[in-house]
Amino acid sequence: MAECIHGLEVPLCDLCYPKAVPEVIKPVRSSGPRVVRTPGVSTTRKSVNAAQQRIYHVTHISNLEGILDADAIVAGTTPTVDLSTALTRELRETTEASPGASVASHVSFYLSPAATLWEQLRDGALDETRWSDQARATTPADFVFLVSTVSQLGDSVVVTDGDAAGSLTRFASGDGVRPMLEKLYDTEAAKDAEALVPGSFPFSGIQLIGVANDRVRDRVRDLTPAKVAVYPPWFVPAE
Repeated sequence: MAECIHGLEVPLCDLCYPKAVPEVIKPVRSSGPRVVRTPGVSTTRKSVNAAQQRIYHVTHISNLEGILDADAIVAGTTPTVDLSTALTRELRETTEASPGASVASHVSFYLSPAATLWEQLRDGALDETRWSDQARATTPADFVFLVSTVSQLGDSVVVTDGDAAGSLTRFASGDGVRPMLEKLYDTEAAKDAEALVPGSFPFSGIQLIGVANDRVRDRVRDLTPAKVAVYPPWFVPAE
């Protein structure tokens, strides 16, 4: 597939290929009698290829070397830069993602590059109950996106419709994963959702590393021959 100058596939880059602005059709005043039409309800559903949906694991660049040494993202390891508070860790350790397995024993991926938790991080990690002092000392450019697709997650993946440690969050596994992904696709709810992989996720399943600028790109390329793309929109704080 063709790539833009940022190293991303052409349909993905909003900088090089911005989405078209829909044409606004101005109403035409008519001198004739007014006719009121009742709009019909469309039953057409947009086709969704769940297996090719992108997933995103966001981590501090200082944690990348440990991931590369293990050749995998391993759940439960102590990161170099720990973003979570003790309370956050406890909630994820005491919430089951599957029978007998906690959320904390899974590797977590976002379903959107604009995930709610990532937005909180890049806006300063102000919630002291969730984010550590280390998290508040970071800047968005300190992070990297490890990007893959749902097809790489395997049959044991669990998909949530919200924060995996949330009391009202629903979990889907097995045959329920695809319907959940289709329901979440291209919705605001996808920003809160997670895809959870038990144990570990092999680094070979990472298809792209997204970074904020050339400096970080060069640093990452010193560590790995994996594909690296500079894509600033993912790292801009929300307004």
